[in-house]
Amino acid sequence: MKNRTIVERKSERETVVTRTVNAPARIVFEAWTKPELFKKWWVPKSMGMTLASCEMDVRIGGKYRLVFAQGMAFFGTYTEVTPHSRLVWTNEEGGDNSSVTTVTFEEKEGKTLLVVSELYASKEALDAAGGAAEALVETFEQLDELLVTLARA
Repeated sequence: MKNRTIVERKSERETVVTRTVNAPARIVFEAWTKPELFKKWWVPKSMGMTLASCEMDVRIGGKYRLVFAQGMAFFGTYTEVTPHSRLVWTNEEGGDNSSVTTVTFEEKEGKTLLVVSELYASKEALDAAGGAAEALVETFEQLDELLVTLARA
């Protein structure tokens, strides 16, 4: 059964993306926090881009930096890390248009409900982000594919 990704604009400053994935929260959390796994699913393949580097120090106050082969970088700081249930980080590359991402992992019967909230500094910052939330539809399909291979391992 194919899982559905739901993208909603909750307010002028917030988008929320939800999806249930077919894996326990422990494994899903690892896919979000281990660079070697994260690189395999995060960038939508249809964009034709790859991550040249992926640095993740997943702890409160730890930094991350994702650099695409094209030179574009995303970076910020982890502000909350609760293993297997919650991650919160800042997205600092936007300067005044920065945002905060919150991901929750809720396990039920061996599956995990992912909820990704992006809270932007302003309506204008969210508008400028374009289709970032919609890109998660493809990204989560790639995550599903990775989770299948991890479950087999």
